[in-house]
Amino acid sequence: MRCPHCQEMEDKVIESRTLADGTAIRRRRECLSCGYRYTSYERVEERPLMVIKTTGAREPFDRNKLERGVVQAVRKRPISQLQIEEIINGVEDRATVLAKTTHEIASHQLGEMLLEALYDLDRVAYVRFASVYRNFTNVEEFVQEIERLKKANLARE
Repeated sequence: MRCPHCQEMEDKVIESRTLADGTAIRRRRECLSCGYRYTSYERVEERPLMVIKTTGAREPFDRNKLERGVVQAVRKRPISQLQIEEIINGVEDRATVLAKTTHEIASHQLGEMLLEALYDLDRVAYVRFASVYRNFTNVEEFVQEIERLKKANLARE
């Protein structure tokens, strides 16, 4: 660390102390060149998870946005708030793991994770979410999705 008084790089740490809230470490240092004492702070630098939209634009991950989509899909369905939270937590955790090194995830990956979770939870909510996410434009697309669900359900049995 560069001395603020003489600009030399050599110093020694005299004392280290964790701040009360545990978010930083306070270090008292002494410059080995001029003897000047000063304080430095170390904090963890967290990079936010970024979502890459289909347009290529990037925006910060918004948990509330995911939750709004799920709440719309499960409206008037027998789904508890705890189940909604579990879905959101699961998707957020998986997204964080997938984006571990780059801190970026494609929006379509988030959508597919939500579809997968809703499929396991409630098929009506799944179709509702899929209709918006996949941008169904007519009744035939709904019917195709329901037929696909029926086939998948038969295959599981």
